[in-house]
Amino acid sequence: MTEKKGNGGGKFFLGAVLGTIAGAVAGVLMAPKSGKETRKDIADGAKKAGAKAKAGGKKLVEKGKKEAKNIKEKVSKKD
Repeated sequence: MTEKKGNGGGKFFLGAVLGTIAGAVAGVLMAPKSGKETRKDIADGAKKAGAKAKAGGKKLVEKGKKEAKNIKEKVSKKD
């Protein structure tokens, strides 16, 4: 049998982002605030989550570039 190798970091990151968003929305909706305040809190939370997702995405891209470079070096050494 063949095994897939990988750390599943992308799936974990996506789950963490979605969980954060769901928790934030649930918390905001349960808070006793006016509609205007609630909408502002949701917008602020979405901006923060977007910034975290962007930062995490950049880290994943950098990691992917490093891994690609390592693989290219290994392949070129075999020639």
